[in-house]
Amino acid sequence: MNSFKNKDGYLILQAMVSAIQKNKDYLSEVDGLIGDGDHGMNMNKGFTLFDTKYGKDNLSFSDGLCRLGEVLLTEIGGSMGPIYGTIFITMGDNLSENDDIDVKALHDAMKEAETELFDIIDARIGDKTLVDAFSPAVSALECSDDFVEAIKRMKEASRKGMEKTRNLKAKYGRASRLGDRSIGVLDAGAVSCDIVLEAMCDSMIGLLEE
Repeated sequence: MNSFKNKDGYLILQAMVSAIQKNKDYLSEVDGLIGDGDHGMNMNKGFTLFDTKYGKDNLSFSDGLCRLGEVLLTEIGGSMGPIYGTIFITMGDNLSENDDIDVKALHDAMKEAETELFDIIDARIGDKTLVDAFSPAVSALECSDDFVEAIKRMKEASRKGMEKTRNLKAKYGRASRLGDRSIGVLDAGAVSCDIVLEAMCDSMIGLLEE
């Protein structure tokens, strides 16, 4: 299939929640190398709170993204709350009128989320942030008719972008104070973004191949 039902999207949301919960310690470990060490705890708090509040509601993909974004925006604080809140709320709003979600709809929603994100942060690809995972994932969906193949490219692009942050010098956040000493460590935001996007991709492929 080249689309999935928006109403079935709660399966994707559950996969995203589970992925963050499973990786909370790893995220904090990565963050602790050049940051505050609380990224995993904060992300787990937000995603778990979303699951507690809405996990039994069988929300559509678009509604769930909006609710998840609202929880992260208001509950986890710091820079990640507004960043992930903006991404998920924008995606959800852009997909809200779609009964069926195809590759174009997903790309357009993520592209708009990227645009909104760039309105609130200065970071771009190469600055050692979650942008290094998110923006390549968005680009990987462009100009494709085969949804499954596009999703596989999206997953690969996100992972490669995240891995590239290891060799970058941080320009934003607490890690930027370390200068060259931030080189050699993955960016925690890029890691969490990749974890979420890979979970999203895997669960979407499962829906598309049913």
